Amino acid sequence: MSPEVRIYTASSSATAPAECAGHVLVSGSYGGEYNAFHAGKRGIRGVVLNDAGVGRGGAGISGLAYLDRIGLPGATADADTCHIGDGEHMLACGIVTHVNESAQRYGCAVGQSVRQCAEHMRAAPIVAAQMPPISGGGRYVLREVPGEPRVIALDAAPMLEAADAGSIVVTGSHAALFRGKPDGLIQPDVYAIFFSDAGIGLDDAGVTRLPLLDERHIAAGAASAKSAAIGDARSIYADGVLSRVNATAAAAGGKPGMRVRDFIDRLTTRAKGA
Repeated sequence: MSPEVRIYTASSSATAPAECAGHVLVSGSYGGEYNAFHAGKRGIRGVVLNDAGVGRGGAGISGLAYLDRIGLPGATADADTCHIGDGEHMLACGIVTHVNESAQRYGCAVGQSVRQCAEHMRAAPIVAAQMPPISGGGRYVLREVPGEPRVIALDAAPMLEAADAGSIVVTGSHAALFRGKPDGLIQPDVYAIFFSDAGIGLDDAGVTRLPLLDERHIAAGAASAKSAAIGDARSIYADGVLSRVNATAAAAGGKPGMRVRDFIDRLTTRAKGA
């Protein structure tokens, strides 16, 4: 293992620094295929992601098997031990819950600290392979009725566009703030927006974005990761059950235990009568 091999941290795989190439990455992203893809294409030696409570269909860790397809060591950290969306906190505090076969070859194991696991990954070779295609990462119009807010599904919140202002948006992303601080991710003034709660996790990190949106009078809620697959906005729309809502959403009739789809129906009816 070369002493020059470093461990880099990032809030998400998509925003990891270019300098992480050739090194190990600890990413605040959930461990689905979408984020595994963005990590793997950087030419790294290994990556630790967040398990986002694992959730429905194992969506929070599905990227590990995907990374095995190119031989890249991958692991996930327990969302109950560290903050999703904060690679630095994961490196300092996280405990590993799942490792792929490629990571096991270099001594990575469940129960290690994230730092221990990342140290083992430093011995792995650089993987610069063509990334296999992934499902997800899509943008869909769910409802477009004159006189109502348009309802759209985005598998990742960074796909928001200025033209989405006034829409009701369902995202596959978690509702955490990157590094726990305001980050400007939600730029358009949408009518309402929904996320996955990513298992909620330590210090409620998975839902810290919700109260921030109250400042802009945007109704926001998070669906339980157990009820719908993180990373799949259409799953969150069709199957999601709210675990948390912000004050703006609560004032509009939203509450934990309500289906996301039912609350959206209520919001569109409310918007027509406004």
